[in-house]
Amino acid sequence: MKNPAELLTQPWQELPRGGHVLDAGCAEMYETGTWATFAPELKLDICIQCLQCWVMCPDSAVVVKDDKVTGFDLFHCKGCGICEETCPTKPKSIVMVKKDL
Repeated sequence: MKNPAELLTQPWQELPRGGHVLDAGCAEMYETGTWATFAPELKLDICIQCLQCWVMCPDSAVVVKDDKVTGFDLFHCKGCGICEETCPTKPKSIVMVKKDL
């Protein structure tokens, strides 16, 4: 597949049809985080590193290094809030905050 930036220079007649997945793994190249109204904020001092947010995230936007949650990939996070909902800590170690639009 072509780099998405290259698609901007093509005539519309040569663009691939919308909604078609042309190559495996191509979703990683598209910035979908701009769709979000809310973004997760991690409170590491409360986080118990259960990794439930990582397991449940539909966008693979939870960043884990050395078996620990370190933050979020806001390039791909759509702000659904599943990470906050699955967080077992009280108070929550993940809080959805409204993004500045």
